Amino acid sequence: GLNDVKATLADYFDGIYDSSEDKLRSAFHPDAHIYSATDGTLADFPLDTFVDRVTSRESCSSQGAPRTDKIVSIDFSGPNSALAKVELSIPGTDFVDFLSLMKIDGRWRIIAKTYHADTQT
Repeated sequence: GLNDVKATLADYFDGIYDSSEDKLRSAFHPDAHIYSATDGTLADFPLDTFVDRVTSRESCSSQGAPRTDKIVSIDFSGPNSALAKVELSIPGTDFVDFLSLMKIDGRWRIIAKTYHADTQT
């Protein structure tokens, strides 16, 4: 239920903040895709590419960056599917994410992430 989805989102937030491959792979389904159209063209990449991007940058935690993680909403469309809207940031960029979650084999995982990045100048 709701607490299980929140636990998956906590792993996601920790994975981004700590640049943790283990936490990210815990939160996402292996077949997940990440989408954005920040510049008006579709970017679509698999989980491995996303994990590589996050883990190759200096972690927010090592920079002492403030945590801005926020769950805006969680909406269930059925017993095994949900959509979470979350906000978070890394130094220089704020993100709004729509995370599609599915309960597969008894576990909630993110199957798709659609995000908007707002880069601070």
